[in-house]
Amino acid sequence: MSLQDDPFDHRVTKDGRVLVSRGGRLVVVVSGAKAARLIALLGQDEERDQELLARATGNYRRGNERRGHRS
Repeated sequence: MSLQDDPFDHRVTKDGRVLVSRGGRLVVVVSGAKAARLIALLGQDEERDQELLARATGNYRRGNERRGHRS
């Protein structure tokens, strides 16, 4: 499933944390300096936001991994 088919959502809390969810479920909470960097980068481009959120969750294909199903 691609990011376009099942995009990440995010919400920034008053205390500066970023709550990242996908499919209505909370995936990860980013806080501290990482959250501050992420907040500064979000909001410029939706496709880029999706990539940033995927990286924040650790759910990011780097391109050198084999695509398709594992045997």
